Amino acid sequence: MVRIDVSTVVNAPIRRVWAVLRDFNGHDQWHPAVAESAIEEGLPSDAIGCVRDFKLEDGSQLREQLLTLSDRKHSFSYCLLDTPIPLLNYVAHVQLRPITDGDRTFWRWWSSFTTPEGREQELKKTVEENIYRGGFKAVKRIVEG
Repeated sequence: MVRIDVSTVVNAPIRRVWAVLRDFNGHDQWHPAVAESAIEEGLPSDAIGCVRDFKLEDGSQLREQLLTLSDRKHSFSYCLLDTPIPLLNYVAHVQLRPITDGDRTFWRWWSSFTTPEGREQELKKTVEENIYRGGFKAVKRIVEG
């Protein structure tokens, strides 16, 4: 099993960061890899169990399901349902914590998944660098400005 656990500090208040991340269907507005996204069946993007169907910039189609969402804990979890990338049993978690020194935010993003044998390091690097760290950078551009 592959495990990824990365974090960053965002120089913005938690309420500002959460306003961007809370919208499960809003990642096409901030993540550079996501071209377009829609919630299936017209459900609200904060409904537990809703599914976002989205397309990456390279044309790949993915579906992810919202598993948990907590405004009190500033966190959510989701899983991959369909993906052309062999990330099997993929479950990810996002959690924000306030940093009172400077009114900043600690952002942790972690996941676990399995891959075909021999592709663990390649896919771990792809998710960590392109998805998580790319997401960190993009959100920081929006909220720190």
